[in-house]
Amino acid sequence: MPYRRLPNTDAARLKALRTALNKGSGLSPFDSAISSATLHKVKTILPQFENEMVQLKTAFSTQVSKNKEYIELQKKARLYISHFLQVMNFSIARGELPVLARIYYGLSESSSRVPLLNTEAEIIKWGSLVIKGETERIAKGGNIITNPTSALVKVWYEKYCDAFRYQKSLQKTTCRALNNVSQLRSEVDIIILHAWNEAEEKFSNLSDAEKRASAMEYGVIYVFRKNESDNVINDSLGEERAIKFIESAQPKTKLEEEDMLQYTFIFPENQEN
Repeated sequence: MPYRRLPNTDAARLKALRTALNKGSGLSPFDSAISSATLHKVKTILPQFENEMVQLKTAFSTQVSKNKEYIELQKKARLYISHFLQVMNFSIARGELPVLARIYYGLSESSSRVPLLNTEAEIIKWGSLVIKGETERIAKGGNIITNPTSALVKVWYEKYCDAFRYQKSLQKTTCRALNNVSQLRSEVDIIILHAWNEAEEKFSNLSDAEKRASAMEYGVIYVFRKNESDNVINDSLGEERAIKFIESAQPKTKLEEEDMLQYTFIFPENQEN
């Protein structure tokens, strides 16, 4: 026999709540398969959940859109810091600077190896050392390193640091929005479960096929196991109603389809209930 599958994405949760609300609100309390108490809970939590979903979508979209700019600034900062240290080593190799000059930048005087700049922390650390070290060396009478100068390194370094702080702020906003959605999920799941239980209880005196068809109108989802055939629904009336409902539930426009596919961030495994 087919089993119920509770929603395992936020888009599916929204659809389940909307379906239950639309069906239950269109009937009198005596005719509705969902109790007034459960319907009230659906009405209360649906706008809350929708609002948190919008906040999450907005925060995530902003973070993604700004990430490209952040990556470009990160590449620029890494390039200028690396080139500055390479030019400094070339100057030492030509005899224009003493080997002790490396100490100003936090490097070993005996090594010409340019430090790795693979992580955010490394870029921030070495950028700061380059700017500070060049200022101290020049203050003690040293010649200015050019192409690039430390001033140019500082321009791109500070741009990167600003973008880094902004990106971290966006990440925190997205994380906070995701946590808000996560906190509502368990409550939403409980309300959907109660609504589905009440719908099935209401139609428990019908045949299996017609019971499922009637419950599906309230948003209950049934899934066949791999070894089962669609012929399990052998009641002609129930099968006809189920097919019509499934067809009516398909997205009619590209916008509806995208709405159904949104918000696949972090979700539990499929649930059988």
